[in-house]
Amino acid sequence: MLRNKDTTILSEINGFFTTSEKAIVSIFRALHSMQVSEKLFFKNDAFNVKYRSIDKLILLLLFPFFEIKDASHFGGSALYKIISCGKDVFYRMLNESSIDWRYICYSLNMRLLKTTAVNSEPQESKVDRCLIIDDTDLHKTGRHIEFLGRIFSHVTKTSILGFKGLVMAYHDGKSLFALDAALHCEKGKNKKKPFGITPTQAKERFTKKRDKNSISYKRTQECFITKIDSMISMIRLAITKGIRFDYLLVDSWFTCFELVQFIKTRKIDCHLLGMIKMGITKYSFNGNSLSSKQIVDYCKRKKQLKRSRKLGYSYIECIVDFQGIKVKLFFCKTSHKGKWHGLLTTNLDLSFEQAYKIYSTRWTIEVFFKESKQHLGLGKCQSQDFDAQIASISISMLQYNILSVAKRFSDYETLGKLFRSANAEIIELTIAERIWLIIIEIIAQLADLLDIDTELLMEKIITDNQRFEKLLNYKCLMQAG
Repeated sequence: MLRNKDTTILSEINGFFTTSEKAIVSIFRALHSMQVSEKLFFKNDAFNVKYRSIDKLILLLLFPFFEIKDASHFGGSALYKIISCGKDVFYRMLNESSIDWRYICYSLNMRLLKTTAVNSEPQESKVDRCLIIDDTDLHKTGRHIEFLGRIFSHVTKTSILGFKGLVMAYHDGKSLFALDAALHCEKGKNKKKPFGITPTQAKERFTKKRDKNSISYKRTQECFITKIDSMISMIRLAITKGIRFDYLLVDSWFTCFELVQFIKTRKIDCHLLGMIKMGITKYSFNGNSLSSKQIVDYCKRKKQLKRSRKLGYSYIECIVDFQGIKVKLFFCKTSHKGKWHGLLTTNLDLSFEQAYKIYSTRWTIEVFFKESKQHLGLGKCQSQDFDAQIASISISMLQYNILSVAKRFSDYETLGKLFRSANAEIIELTIAERIWLIIIEIIAQLADLLDIDTELLMEKIITDNQRFEKLLNYKCLMQAG
């Protein structure tokens, strides 16, 4: 009976390490493909600097994968054995004004996208590539954070202390990649309390002098421009960087004439698909200037209501003139007494079912917000320095993209098949050999990423660790036998 019980326990441990190995190796492979280098920082570290910028960046990216909440918890982590530095080493980097985090994000993300495209299996049919933009509440507890104010949360319908995080992501048909972000303040209508705080509270906030020509200063100015202007600037930069998309997906808060006009004037073949409000916006339809509700009423009278059995929606579709630009509107509802919802697209040939399917991809950015806030600390940074706030959201996006690639290739893509094949061979090894091989591979990849001698790193980790020493002795005995 005891032997059977032991076999069961070993089987469970065996399964645990198979899963863990696949996950951690996938994460390291994704990180490797990003080719993190000193060139990202536009300057070389001083000769007398103890910790390189690239080392600190890699460790920051690895924090959540080693259950490190933030820099203050680094000292008690396993990674502390690699670089035995204090928390201030990381905080100084996060507060650094000369680091262009937008450039770093694009440089690393473009390499991730390239690697993903090369290693992905060919699509059986054309997949619509989508650029998705949305904002989210980033709640803050510290009242002295630079540029901090009150924002209106559409989730809780209340005013909260924090920033609005405007995020642009790219969906290639299977995975979502967070590309760019900006932090925004909301001035509000109360002139006595701009941004929802009193003049006294505004003076108590942290302040920092910045060169007006610096990247840091330009990022601070994004706080005070409209989200529409910020969004258009993000899209323009994405196109410049080589991002190609078929549809831009936005919700009703962002669908406006400025965005329609911007997308229509792009030289690349792309379209806008966004939700619209059933409000007072007028469209030219059949020679009349009508609101969304008036268009619905007209089409109902003309018996132009259709039914999609596949989706379970009643819908109306029509082509209208929106301030001189032809667009297609869809109005749909699920039941006779349900509310009408509207979609606008610049693609006049799009059907309702196609529009519904494509627009449903927009939900992936909501998943990004939820998972990043829950697991990657998105918006949790409480540093008073605005530069640290930008650095924090940039690192969270990169961490999510690393996880996105790791999950993709572990599940069903070409690299995933390779991993499963390797796992099948390892099953034949004993549990002690399996543990050792996993440890060796992780340490070797960490050493490669940080440009540290593997043997030296091994010695540092094993020192004063009896469990590692036992495994090392066991490996030596196996080699001798």
